Amino acid sequence: MQGSTKHDSSPNVSIAELREFSKVAVINSAQQDKYLWIHDVLTKFRYFRLSNANRSIIKKYLLETTDYSRVQLKRLIKRRKKTGVLVKQKPLGRRFKTVFTPEDIALLVNTDNAHGRLSGPATKQILQRAWEVFKDKAYERLSKISIAHIYNLRGKRQYVSHSKTFGHTQAVNANIGLRRKPQSDGKPGYLRVDSVHQGDSGEVKGVYHINFVDETTQWQIVGCAERISESFLIPVMEGCLDQFPFVIKEFHSDNGSEFINQIVAKLLNTLLIEQSKSRSRRTNDNALVEGKNGAVIRKWMGHNYIPGKFAEAINFFYKQFLNVYLNFHRPCGFSTDTVSSKGKIKKKYDTYLTPYEKFKSLENPNQYLRQGQTVEALDYIAGRQTDTQSASEMQEEKTKLFKSFR
Repeated sequence: MQGSTKHDSSPNVSIAELREFSKVAVINSAQQDKYLWIHDVLTKFRYFRLSNANRSIIKKYLLETTDYSRVQLKRLIKRRKKTGVLVKQKPLGRRFKTVFTPEDIALLVNTDNAHGRLSGPATKQILQRAWEVFKDKAYERLSKISIAHIYNLRGKRQYVSHSKTFGHTQAVNANIGLRRKPQSDGKPGYLRVDSVHQGDSGEVKGVYHINFVDETTQWQIVGCAERISESFLIPVMEGCLDQFPFVIKEFHSDNGSEFINQIVAKLLNTLLIEQSKSRSRRTNDNALVEGKNGAVIRKWMGHNYIPGKFAEAINFFYKQFLNVYLNFHRPCGFSTDTVSSKGKIKKKYDTYLTPYEKFKSLENPNQYLRQGQTVEALDYIAGRQTDTQSASEMQEEKTKLFKSFR
């Protein structure tokens, strides 16, 4: 094989002769250089006139010198045959301008870390409030982000590298409380109540969290008791009920003996609060507060054992920091109910508001406030910190609290 004439007559092509054709290595070259190299080899040896055996030799050689895969090389050879040239093609897809910067992603990381990574709609509401309500310029771009793109940013490498279940209640027979589902009719003051146990250490019980959630506004107050007995539970209940800004009309719980007893019934009668309890085989009667047990208490306090002696410190943390954050700075989802032609109710959670925003959206909210409470005083609490400032402060105090457990 001395010249092109011999190649034209379809000679036997050897890898040794092909290597004589090239004196340079192209494996680490730029893409365009590799394309030119493939084009020159195919042209020099008149690839498309060769036999299949000789084509295989040239393909093997190009695989060695370019480090391309067989599929990719086959695609390039096909393009060379079709177009006669082999050059780098321009991207076919449209390139969109980058809107959200690494600084925005870092801000999203900080916001999610502070709030414990809420759902997309709730996070969007916080980002909007940071710009529209609290006028924080850092959130101006993020305030316009879509819910879907929040999840896109959460998948970015920068975000990922920096971003930080219950037994059945035993039935009881007690003639205390009305067995029914509460009907709030869109008014505040109808509470769902449940207790959450913070683990055991051998035979020693941990603290008990008492969770109160208003059905209409999702206003949530959490307390902590050293024991579930009445002597420990009643003072905590009184303190929690006193933290609600509106008048309490009804107290609904499951059939657990911690709430269905004469002492609790007497307390509620004194406060003119009607008591009701869940119906048999109606698991959704108290679903609202049970959902909050996991989304709030288990999320922030975990499942590990906490000794009862820390109940007072936990109560202080709840009253001063967590309850303020939950009601004035943490958006909740509120559903819009539609009834199908078959009578089936479909819930769509398309509205996200903080409990206080929901309360203010009611018609004439002043009529529901307890004596001595004013909307102006509540407005001051809602506006003295941004959502993320409140969440960050709560996180810092929670860290101090958990360090004291050690």
